[in-house]
Amino acid sequence: MNTILFISIVLIAGAMAGTIHGLTNLALVEPYLDNAIMIENQALFASGQAEDTPEFWAEYKSYRSWQKEGQVLASAILGTSMGALFGIVYVLSRDALPKGGDLKKASVLAAIMWFSVYLVPFFKYPANPPTAGDGETVVLRAALYLLFIGITGFGVVVFYQVYRRLTKNKRFVAFAGYAALVAVAFVLMPPNPDENTIQTELLNGFRIMSAIGVTIFWTTLAIILGVLWQRLRPDSETNLEHH
Repeated sequence: MNTILFISIVLIAGAMAGTIHGLTNLALVEPYLDNAIMIENQALFASGQAEDTPEFWAEYKSYRSWQKEGQVLASAILGTSMGALFGIVYVLSRDALPKGGDLKKASVLAAIMWFSVYLVPFFKYPANPPTAGDGETVVLRAALYLLFIGITGFGVVVFYQVYRRLTKNKRFVAFAGYAALVAVAFVLMPPNPDENTIQTELLNGFRIMSAIGVTIFWTTLAIILGVLWQRLRPDSETNLEHH
């Protein structure tokens, strides 16, 4: 493996996918965040915790502009780290993925990771706007979410090893085992500690757009990494010799 070429591919793929994700969120998710924060602001005015003054709105607009401008950069940084993780998993599992080009292999792996570390946890702990939760429970909510991701993600690794060791007519056992693990986790893991007080239409819209954004990230990450891998071949003998 040409280490320098490999690192370049995964970092470029992650940064590009993260940037696209950030831009997607600006278009799809931020309008819902604006509405959610506006509701919170009105609640602050009603309770007397803040005053509806020009100074308040000037500070608010400045802060939101800073948030939105930094979101793309933050997404690019997060995407770079996720790209590195994805690249490492891809190298370790490439020979075990379905036969075909690297674009196909990367797409299959991305679909598996999207399903196990995003979609399944999403059904248990769906995304909420920052204003929908109690600030005092944010650490607990994050811990529950990460623990659930750990269970579903590690479960894929374990049951994939089971799948590989079974004969073709018994491989359904691996799928059944993973489904059972997820079901047990759903039952035993505690629910979200916060009660949703935000409008249902706003909440559902935010969740749908967030899901679309994450799906676009995994799709673009797979496409970019797969195409770059096929063209640059960091694992080819020629590149190894040059390295």
